[in-house]
Amino acid sequence: MTDSWNPSSQSGNLSDEDPGNDAEGVWSPEIEQSFQEALAIYPPCGRRKIILSDEGKMYGRNELIARYIKLRTGKSRSRKQVSSHMQVLAKRKSRDVKRTIKDQAAKDKALQSMAAMSSAQIVSATAIHNKAVPHGLPGVIGPSPLRSPYTTGPPLWNPALPQAGPSQDQKPFQLSQPYPHTTDYPAPPQTNNAPPAWEGRSIGTRKLRLVEFQAFLDYQRDPDNYAKHLFVHLGSNVSYSDPMLESVDIRQIYDKFPEKKGGLKELYDKGPQEGFYLVKFWADLNSNMTEDANAFYGVTSQYESLENMTIQCSTKVCSFGKQVVEKVETEYARFENNRFVFRIHRSPMCEYMINFIHKLKHLPEKYMMNSVLENFTILQVVSNVETQETLLCIAYVFEVSTSEHGAQHHIYRLVKD
Repeated sequence: MTDSWNPSSQSGNLSDEDPGNDAEGVWSPEIEQSFQEALAIYPPCGRRKIILSDEGKMYGRNELIARYIKLRTGKSRSRKQVSSHMQVLAKRKSRDVKRTIKDQAAKDKALQSMAAMSSAQIVSATAIHNKAVPHGLPGVIGPSPLRSPYTTGPPLWNPALPQAGPSQDQKPFQLSQPYPHTTDYPAPPQTNNAPPAWEGRSIGTRKLRLVEFQAFLDYQRDPDNYAKHLFVHLGSNVSYSDPMLESVDIRQIYDKFPEKKGGLKELYDKGPQEGFYLVKFWADLNSNMTEDANAFYGVTSQYESLENMTIQCSTKVCSFGKQVVEKVETEYARFENNRFVFRIHRSPMCEYMINFIHKLKHLPEKYMMNSVLENFTILQVVSNVETQETLLCIAYVFEVSTSEHGAQHHIYRLVKD
């Protein structure tokens, strides 16, 4: 079926008996599926703008749905087409209620409720219900209702791990919980040639190692009133008993990051390949801290090396594989405990990220948050300022934590088999 919209179709009258002939164009099964997915991701919001997109611009809901359809299918639908299609589906739902509910009192009550709702609310309620039921919702948070865009390559999980619900959908980044630590690995013999415990078990190469990374919200009204919430956190406690890192084929995540000059593929081809990592974060959004002028959103990271150099850290926030905003920071070395330390302390989080967190926290269900996060990634590249050599490249993907223990993570080495 060709994807076309004939404006002349608006001149005719839309028949209530033929809801499939949408006045705003043909809605093929592929486009309809993407439309229903978008309805479940983006809740009705009236005239408010609900999320920032990759142009740094606020979008209305129908614009986001149209954009989602374009990104999923490559086919264009305008904001007005989306609105018209919602009206058609709302009328169809109303007819279904009249036809299927036999009890007159129940029918009148349902129609009365629908009369007080907008077309967007009627259609969205149906879409969210249809997404929730097959995945064990409401009540139990199962896997994300949207399928991954990846159709090739091995899944990023160990089959022996417990899964989040009965689904056998093996898709990337769908681990139900972080990989558990084990103590089955014996410590290596204590010789001068033994590699450090972090090597092969955490993020780092012989030239640079990531010691700590955290994104947080803290609040201090006075010296005696301080609180801090960690959205994500990577620590430095690594021992020989920790397992070696698993590997993931980098080609599985190419389309989640920029593909143009300086993108993940070009960086990996340039190397060094041993400096490329993937981190899956289960972010903790359960923060009820007061947010006023004293609230601070920040990021702290620390690296260490045996070499004295100046590093540059580029952090790119990406939506649907496109760069939204980039932050570049330069840090000089400090000599501490026989090594050179690079500490980027309390770097202010950008306005885009703060707004994104706010919007994400206000989504009513965790599976909706995870659906949005499927298309949200961060690419961090650390390089030597003088030589321009890439020292570390870390790709971050996200899901919402359901653990009582807060933020969690799992680290993978990126390879090309």
